Amino acid sequence: MSQTKADAKVQILLVDDHQVLRSGLRALLNLEPDFDVVGEASNGIEAVKLAETLRPDIIVMDVSMPEMDGLKAAEEIHNLGLKSRIVMLTVHADEEYLFQTLKAGASGYVHKSSADRELIEAIRTANRGDVFLYPSAIKKLLGEYLRGESRDTDDKDPLTNREREVLKATAEGFTNNEIAEQLVISPKTVDTYRQRIMEKLNLHHRSELIQYALKRGYLVPGE
Repeated sequence: MSQTKADAKVQILLVDDHQVLRSGLRALLNLEPDFDVVGEASNGIEAVKLAETLRPDIIVMDVSMPEMDGLKAAEEIHNLGLKSRIVMLTVHADEEYLFQTLKAGASGYVHKSSADRELIEAIRTANRGDVFLYPSAIKKLLGEYLRGESRDTDDKDPLTNREREVLKATAEGFTNNEIAEQLVISPKTVDTYRQRIMEKLNLHHRSELIQYALKRGYLVPGE
């Protein structure tokens, strides 16, 4: 008997050049009753091939790998039009990789040192269509924008006040239901606002919404 969409497991592809780490992550994720690790790859080239073949819901992928790194692999996977969402796993803590991760269209960024605590949450967040960024990562992104880019005050923001509220809440990591509760509207209306925002700004990924919110100053340190 086939599984319905409601009870189907989240299919996950693990990509890391360290076999021991992959084994540990597989064991960790398979403890979750709704997770199913369906494949493993040791570099970006293998990841792209398996992503196209297996079409997993989530790809957990290391940033630094031989032959093809995770960022390049993420770009190629998105160029293939696959619906798999990508959670980047990395040892790097600097802002450069945060920016590159978002630009590659990833839906999450997790440090290997905290994977045992954050990876499961990141996968669940990505699977429901949101972006997983811990607070310190958002602050680093904001700091980089404030240091490296001046705000374009001459370019008029085309968004309405309600659209800005939805954008800000989305960038802060709230779900559709949570945003709906905050603004006293329906989750479907939240999704409609978000689609309208992306059309107005010519954006294609939720990660780009976060970048726009940071550039416009909708997120401030300490919030």
